[in-house]
Amino acid sequence: MGREEQRAAIRQVREGLISELEELYRNAFDRIGNQDLGEGAIARLTQLLLRSREAAITPLQQEIEAPLITTPAGQPAP
Repeated sequence: MGREEQRAAIRQVREGLISELEELYRNAFDRIGNQDLGEGAIARLTQLLLRSREAAITPLQQEIEAPLITTPAGQPAP
């Protein structure tokens, strides 16, 4: 597998993981909304889930959006 194919495969894996995580969090938010926990408890759980979601998904997104560095070490960038 060539370098570009590897990059494409890794990107697909990351995008797939992001999709799976988004679905997982969507389901968790739905479950919380369906519980009779009171507004305070729901607000706290929702805040925790939002923080967890951000911590789980943001690094994956940043890697996808990061520019590729293809200049060999010691050579100036074009």
